[in-house]
Amino acid sequence: MRQKVLKLYKDLLRYGENLKYTDKEYFQQRIRKSFKQNRHLISETEINFHLQVK
Repeated sequence: MRQKVLKLYKDLLRYGENLKYTDKEYFQQRIRKSFKQNRHLISETEINFHLQVK
């Protein structure tokens, strides 16, 4: 599970580098903040819940 989450994090940050019509720094800060806020999650069920598209 950890590897999937790290891959998603890295993929999102890489995606943010290619944005043209959005503030790249803001996008990357939001990604980092969101992942940092959920850093405490341990249960696979909780992690899956937070990975769901809202």
